[in-house]
Amino acid sequence: MKRYLVICLAVLALFIQPALVGAESLWQDNARMANLYQDVKARNVGDIVTIVISEISTAARSGSASNSKNASLGLAAGTGGWLDWIGPHTISGSDSFNAQGSINNTNKVSANITVQVVGVQPNGNLLLSGTQAIKQNKDLQNITITGEVRPEDITSGNTVLSTYVANAKITIDGKGPIMRKQRQGILTQVLNFLL
Repeated sequence: MKRYLVICLAVLALFIQPALVGAESLWQDNARMANLYQDVKARNVGDIVTIVISEISTAARSGSASNSKNASLGLAAGTGGWLDWIGPHTISGSDSFNAQGSINNTNKVSANITVQVVGVQPNGNLLLSGTQAIKQNKDLQNITITGEVRPEDITSGNTVLSTYVANAKITIDGKGPIMRKQRQGILTQVLNFLL
């Protein structure tokens, strides 16, 4: 009986050993969650981060210019001798110019866009780039943002405000029926160019 038990254990060990040899650790050195106490924040190429875009820009400019000029010239009649043929003459002229202009422009953009880390600078800053495309009723709107952000500006929720993105470039464009209606016609563009 004892001998039978030893043989069974030896056979069982032969089947279990390959499984133990091939076993790997659940935690890899390069795993994203290498540290259970670390925030899950973007730090490597390919990681994603959400940019909270809240941009308001206002530009106001006004200017005025004025210019005026008056000139007059008078010639008296000849005073005898060979200058008697000259009659009295008066010449005068005036010129004035007035111009006024003003520009008021306000832009507001609000959106949440999840982008990818496309590069890591030597100082640790992350290069971000991403596009969000929204299509509704045959109208397509693309919001593209690129820029650079410091890892410490990324919150524990893996978001960053657009005001913390350096060299931020936000582009909003689209196409579709509504976008076409907002453009001037070809004839109007030609007339504006000529006038």
